[in-house]
Amino acid sequence: MTPDLILYRGQFTTLDKSNPVASAVAIKDGKFQAVGREEEILPLAGPETRKIDLKGRRVLPGLIDNHLHIIRGGLNFNLELRWDGVRSLADAMEMLKQQVAITPPPQWVRVVGGFTEHQFAEKTPADAGGNQRGCPRYARLFATSL
Repeated sequence: MTPDLILYRGQFTTLDKSNPVASAVAIKDGKFQAVGREEEILPLAGPETRKIDLKGRRVLPGLIDNHLHIIRGGLNFNLELRWDGVRSLADAMEMLKQQVAITPPPQWVRVVGGFTEHQFAEKTPADAGGNQRGCPRYARLFATSL
């Protein structure tokens, strides 16, 4: 089968231990047909095959993530707190107190994603009366999503 697309003169990270780096790939119907060197891949081209010279650029494997916060994460990583897998509201509140202690004013501590009030053994929402003691200088806003 003739490929629809050939990318060549690239640096492909394949994650294949037997062939970790390739310089060309052939693609048919959106799927890799062949991975290797230009000498192996370019002869596969037909008259309708689109060929793109990558001029030595690196190509990484496709990583599919339908929801990313790269910029926010990079800018605010040290100000954010995640409660993934935290089973106790008391433990979550202790983590919050520790984060408040190292977060400089006027920055907000952000409890981001990864939790629901149903995960806590206490079965009490994080914003229920008095749970945020020790965090007096911060507004208390907890958002959960379904």
